[in-house]
Amino acid sequence: MTNARARRDPAEQAFADKRLPGHGSLQWWGTLIGAIASLGDTEILRMLGVRFAINGHEAFLLTAAWFGMSFATLGFLLGGSIDGRRREARAAKMTRAQMETIREAREKLIQNEKLAALGQLAAAIAHEVRNPLAVIRSAAQSLRDTVPGGSVDARRACSFITNEADRLSNLVNSLLAFARPVQISPVKVPIAELFERAITLAAEQKFEKHVHLHSHAPANLEAIDVDPELMSQVFVGLVAKAIEAADSDGDVRLEAKPIGSQIELTVSDSGPGVAPELRERVFEPFFTTRAEGVGLGLAIARQIVEAHGGRIEVGESSSGGARFAVILPATERATVTA
Repeated sequence: MTNARARRDPAEQAFADKRLPGHGSLQWWGTLIGAIASLGDTEILRMLGVRFAINGHEAFLLTAAWFGMSFATLGFLLGGSIDGRRREARAAKMTRAQMETIREAREKLIQNEKLAALGQLAAAIAHEVRNPLAVIRSAAQSLRDTVPGGSVDARRACSFITNEADRLSNLVNSLLAFARPVQISPVKVPIAELFERAITLAAEQKFEKHVHLHSHAPANLEAIDVDPELMSQVFVGLVAKAIEAADSDGDVRLEAKPIGSQIELTVSDSGPGVAPELRERVFEPFFTTRAEGVGLGLAIARQIVEAHGGRIEVGESSSGGARFAVILPATERATVTA
């Protein structure tokens, strides 16, 4: 019963507390205390020599009853007033919790509507651009093959067209990936294998930047249920961003550890980090701080992670750089054993 109560949201708990037995008991406690106080006061007055009489007849009990009723009524009203204030405070707390829940739900709905509209627009643009782009690239490639060897400028122009077409093709693919609903096919994947694949695919970028890559996954941390292709895409992108952010001869670390019923997989770097005011925005579509960036990498990564029932967060690493944490639900076997 305690666990069930702990799982309630604040609004439900406040409402439940309002109905719990015992609330309103201050009125009866006030009545009892008032009656006892009045009897005690009356007895003290009699012990001090005060005589209670009406027309020469003893009236102690009548006087005690009168004072008892008066004090009990006062205690009842005072207890009721305190109980009323408590109920008002609980009602205000419940209202605030409900308003906060409604606000969060409204913001989430608005965000989902924006993303849906953005996804439809992205898909339409990608569909219209993809075919003409392929024709342009093919024509530039054919033209480059027919240009005489001495025409350096012409060959350079054709190569430029081809490279830009490839860049736009990658952008179109990113738009399509963002617009499509994420479909996952989870299988058990060792965490060390997931890290190793990301490091292998980032090898060229690592050597160019002279960055040191380190990975650590506890040997007794079992495999997790993820889509290997999609989750590799997430970590390859995070590692690429970490290498780009790190200084020359810097460090990038991939680590895994259990957190209760979840598994935390992190990628941290020794770069300048992400400013606190930008940590929520970096996952927004088309938000980027790079001049040549598109701003879809982290948005797609969040889609993939959320499709696995997890979440992705950004914070500060121990060296002051960025620390991206992918938090996934652990499977029955994905736990650390003694």
